[in-house]
Parts: sequence; structure tokens; C-alpha cells
Amino acid sequence: MSLLSHPSAIAIIGMAGRFPGARNIDQYRQNLENGVESITFFSDEELLAQGIPPSRLANPHYVKAAPLLPDSEMFDAALFQYSPSEAELMDPQHRLLLECAWEALENAGYPPRPSDLHAPRPIGVFTGGGGLMSSYLLSDVHINQNIIGTTGSRGHIGNDKDYLSTRISYKLNLHGPSLTVQTACSTSLVAVHLACQSLLSGECKMALAGGVTVREPQRVGYLYKEDDIFSPDGHCRPFSADAQGTIFGSGVGLVLLKPLADAYRDGDAIVAVIRGSAVTNDGGQKVSYWSTRAEGQAAAMAQALAVAGVEPQSIGYIETHGTGTLVGDPVEVFALSRVFAHVGKSGLAGQACAIGSVKSNIGHLEAAAGIAGLIKAVLSINRKKLFPSLNFNKPNPKINFARTPFYVNTELRSWSGPGPRRAAVNSLGIGGTNAHVILEEAPSTTARPPLPDRDRHLFVLSARSAGVLRDLAQKYVAAIEADPDINLGDLCFTASTGRTHFAERFAAVATSAADLRAKLVAFLREKDRPSVEGEVSRDAISTAPTP
Repeated sequence: MSLLSHPSAIAIIGMAGRFPGARNIDQYRQNLENGVESITFFSDEELLAQGIPPSRLANPHYVKAAPLLPDSEMFDAALFQYSPSEAELMDPQHRLLLECAWEALENAGYPPRPSDLHAPRPIGVFTGGGGLMSSYLLSDVHINQNIIGTTGSRGHIGNDKDYLSTRISYKLNLHGPSLTVQTACSTSLVAVHLACQSLLSGECKMALAGGVTVREPQRVGYLYKEDDIFSPDGHCRPFSADAQGTIFGSGVGLVLLKPLADAYRDGDAIVAVIRGSAVTNDGGQKVSYWSTRAEGQAAAMAQALAVAGVEPQSIGYIETHGTGTLVGDPVEVFALSRVFAHVGKSGLAGQACAIGSVKSNIGHLEAAAGIAGLIKAVLSINRKKLFPSLNFNKPNPKINFARTPFYVNTELRSWSGPGPRRAAVNSLGIGGTNAHVILEEAPSTTARPPLPDRDRHLFVLSARSAGVLRDLAQKYVAAIEADPDINLGDLCFTASTGRTHFAERFAAVATSAADLRAKLVAFLREKDRPSVEGEVSRDAISTAPTP
């Protein structure tokens, strides 16, 4: 059966995200390719300035590190018609997820427009977040209950996880199912699975799916306790003999999904395809509520492969949960081995399938961990490269890789093979909810009828302020420099019809991508562009151009 006719195939047509060390998806990709570990280590002076008591800094078990999320305090409140006071009360998770929803829609060429406020958009929203809101926890007499406010107040609505998805649906006028998903660390990958099911059942035409975790305050360390899940030194070492735990950080990611046949018909830019997904729970036959169970994980993997209709040996890479704990990593590899046991050993050092964990780069993002892994796997398929998993010394003594089909990929490698590139993503949550997703590279678009060629194209660009317009122009320059052969017609079409238009504008007629780049550079060099007092210092809503 061809991929286009596969009944469960869902296209990923847009992505947006912000992760430790990366303000956007392109920076995230560069960090993954270059093997960057985005963990920040603090000086005592920095921590004292954050209010950490000197006695805690003197504790030898206090780890002075954290994966920092850039610009987590920033928000374009005016764009979403929030007053400064309401924006200030709102949890950063709500703010960043709303911005990323806008970015993901624009990235796919389906931007929010003022006219959409009067036309229903059958787009679903499936998200989840970290943190908690609990009247029981907040009922302690030492806590100022006025901080949160009463039920239904702006403080409550702006901070409770119940309102993450519905806020997006309300502000962007999206009429599909709008659900907040909470399964601990597997939250965002479970959200992707539920979005796929909603699309397959016809509940919506497109769906946003992902998750967010923002830990506040960010610029602080943590106390390490022996036999806990925290790393003693701020580094996460998945599958390594010296692994002793993970480090928790902040991040946000969303994908825009659409049935593959519809996306192909509509000419969408398909970055990858979800062939199948599954969710299971471990049940009660395990050591504790906190632990994981190999049988539960393996069931999710086997079900996802069955839905995808592919053989295990066709999977070239698995993005694992990979927390870097001495017990958790062996259980995950054991579960994978139960499903992939008959894969032929023809690859590196006798193993056929690469595995890795993005937690070695950015730490554990809790509710956003699954979407961080999914986006990494999509980028790997797109770039035809296997990204390095970091901090791997020698194998965890409880993992005998020689008896598995797997090897830990520790360097950037070309990803080639006889068939389409396929990857799997595994995500686990405390409480036992397991999620597994099977990805495949997008089908060729050569069968699509070609668009008529022209000798010149009109390029239009707009933003809400002059400074942001210049920032956006620079992004297009960078995009053309990164891909000089980019299709000018596609680029101009998307800029015209796939972006929201604002008052500050730039337009140019170009005959080639090089010509457009030259005109954008000339615009950027102008000395007397007007400035607007108080304009936004960064482009909070636009992504790198996608033709």
C-alpha cells in the first residue's frame, strides 16, 4: 500500500517551538546537528542575585545548573489583545503556547487573519502543560491566597492548565475539539496521538498538538539527593554507565497536523508523515506508581507499528524517552528489544537501528519532552542525518547492546538506506501512560502538476512595527542564503497568502532568489527608517520562511 493511500497517515505541515538554547526550530536544528548541550551553569553571584541563600550555595549537593528557555518572559500582548495587567498575571506557559500556535499556523501557510474571526476554522487543539494549580496545595495558611484569586478570576483562568487549549481556540477562532491533556512526561506525545485520532474520525480538518513546560524561576539550581532522578552534576547521560539522573528544564513545541491525502491535494509543505501511533498504560503490576513497566511500553510500540503497517526492521532511528537513569534506561531498551528483537544486525558494530535522546542536549522538559523528541526526529528525517546523542561514555552495565538491534548514535551521521526513512518516538509518563509514534519521510511531490513559471514575482512582507519588519526581512535573507536554490515562486506565494498582513510593509518585484536577497539587503541597509518608541525588540510571532 502506498503511503498516500494509507488510512492512518497524518501529515505534519507546520512546526513551532522554543527550547533551551533555541528561540526557534531552526536554532534547535543547528544545536542538534552541532551536538550542543544547552545547559547553563551559574556562578554564586548570579544565584545570590536570584535570592538563593548562601547556606544553600554552600551545600555540596546543590547543583548550580539549569536548561534555560530564551525570552520566556516575553509576550506580544497587544497582538492577542491582552492588557499589560492581564498578561502579567498569565502563566508563561499560556503565553508561549499561544504564540507558538500562531507560529505553527503561519509556518504551514494557514495564518490567523482578521477575517477568520467571522468564519469558523475546523482546527482542533490538543495541548498540555507542566506545573500545577491546586486549592488543596494553596490552602496552607502561609500562602497568600489572593495571588491566585477566586474561581473564574483572571488569575485563575490565566494560570490553570484547564485553559491552555481553549485559550488558543478562542483567540484564533478555531472550532475543532479543544482538549487539555495531562499524562505527566508523556503529555505532549499523547496529545499528538489524540489529535491524529480526531483527524482520522473526521472531528476536525487540521489539528494543533504539543505541550509546554516553563519552570519558574529559571535561573536557579536544585538539590541533588542520592537515588533520586536528578543528576548530581547537571548533565544527562542516557544509556551511559555513568548515568545518574536527569536535569529538568523548560520548553514549548507544537505541530500542525492534517490527513496526508488532504495535505497532498492542497499542496501543503509536508515535513514528515505520522504513519501510526498508540497509547497504553502499565496498569498495576509494577514496582511502584512512579516506575515504568517494559510490557506496557512494548505494547504501545507494537500497536503503533501495527497501525503504521510497517515492519520493525524498516525503522532506522528511535528517539527514546532516555532519562539517563540507571534503572529506567535498561527497562526502555528491554522493551524496545522485545518488539525489535528480530531486526537484522547489519549496521554500525553489528547493530541496525540508531537510538538517542534529546534529553542529553536540553534536559527533561516534562510535559514538553515528547514534542521535543518528535520535532527532533522530524528534523532528522528532513535533513537525512542522524543527530548525536551526547554524554555517552560506555554502555550502562545493565544493557547488553550486543544482544539488541540498537546502538547509541554519538556523532552526526548521514542517514541513508534502501527504503523511505522511518523513525519512532517513545515517551513515558509517571503513572504509566506510554506513547509511541511512527514517522516516515514525506512522499515525493514530483507527481503534483507544476505551477506555471514566471519571469518575475511580487514579494510582500509586513509586520506590526518597523523594527520587527526589519527583523523579518533578515530572516528571509538568512533563508535564501541557506538555500540559494529556493523556489522563488513558492517563497513569494507563501509570503503573500500564507502570512498575516499588518500595517508596516515592504514589497519588491524580483526575478530570482538572488535578486530578492539583494533587494532585502538594500532595504536593511537604509539609514533613515523611522523608529517607533516602545516597539517590540524581537519578532514574537513570525517564523523562518517556509515556501
